[in-house]
Amino acid sequence: MKPPSKSGLMAGAAALSLLTLSACAQEAEAETASSPASMTVEHAQGTTEIPADPDTVFTFDLGVLDTLDALDVPVAGVPQASLPESLSQYGSENVANIGTLQEPDFEATSAGDPDLIIISGRTADYYEEFSEIAPTIDLSVVAAEPMPSFREVTTTLGTIFGKEGAVEEKLTALDARIEETSAAAADAGTGLIVMTSGGEMTAYGAGSRFGMIHDALGVPTAADVASDGRHRESISFEFIAETNPDHLFVIDRDVAIGEAGDAASAVLDNDLVNGTKAAMNGAITMLDPTAWYIVGYGLNNVDAMVSAIQDATA
Repeated sequence: MKPPSKSGLMAGAAALSLLTLSACAQEAEAETASSPASMTVEHAQGTTEIPADPDTVFTFDLGVLDTLDALDVPVAGVPQASLPESLSQYGSENVANIGTLQEPDFEATSAGDPDLIIISGRTADYYEEFSEIAPTIDLSVVAAEPMPSFREVTTTLGTIFGKEGAVEEKLTALDARIEETSAAAADAGTGLIVMTSGGEMTAYGAGSRFGMIHDALGVPTAADVASDGRHRESISFEFIAETNPDHLFVIDRDVAIGEAGDAASAVLDNDLVNGTKAAMNGAITMLDPTAWYIVGYGLNNVDAMVSAIQDATA
C-alpha cells in the first residue's frame, strides 16, 4: 500500500480541524442556549433586562447589601458613609464609595462601570438617572407589608445570582424563628413601638415599616396607632401613660443618622413613662437603631431583629 501523499495528509488535517471547530461551535451554542446572556427582572418601577449573573454590582440599599453578604455575593460599590459594624468590610478601598443613602455620587457610580445597580426607597427618585449608567432595578420593600415584600425581594436576588437554594434554606430557618417568637410573644403582653428624634416621639403600629413586631412576631398592639407604611403618629408622654404597654420598643433615630440630641433613654425618663407597666417591669427595649432604621430588611439583619424581639418577650 502506498503511504498517503503530502496533499492527502494536509486534506485530512484540514478535515479534522473543521470537525473540531464544528464541535466547538456546537458546544458553545449549547452553552449559550442553557446560559442566557440576560434576564428580565420585575421590580418596583417596572421590568429591566439585566446581565445574567452580573459581576460588578452596586447597591444603594443596605438591606440588599446585608442579603448579598449573607449569600456570599460580591458587591463592588456601596454608600460607605452609613455602613454599620456588621457591614464594615464594605468600607474598604476595594469597594467603590458611591455617595450616601440619600445623595448618590453619579460620577463615582459611572466611573465604576457597574453592570447592575440596585436602588430602593431612599434613591427611588433617581431611577432614570441610574438607568442611563447601567441596568437598574428598584428593590424597595413595601413599608405597609414589609415581611411579604422582604421575602419577594430576597427571592428575586436569589434568582438573579443563582442562589435559590441558599435563599430557600435561610428563609425556612427564619420562618422557624418567627414562629417560635410569635408563639411566645402572644402571651407576653401588649407592645408599643416608639421612635425618638430631636426630642420628639412618634409611634408605629401594625402595617407600618416596623410593624413586623406586631404583624409577624405576634406582639399584641397596646393601642390603635394611626400609622401606615412609612407614616407614623406623633405622640406625647400622656399617650404612653394612657396606653400603658407591657412592652415599650424604642428606636433612637438621632443615633441612627449620627445627629446630636438627647438619647432616647433620657427623653423617656419621666414620671409618666416610668409609671407604665413596661418601665416598672424592666420591659423597655432599646432596639438597635442602625439595624431597624438604616439597614432594615436583609437576611442577616432580619434574623437579628427577630432575635431582639424574641429576647424581649421571652
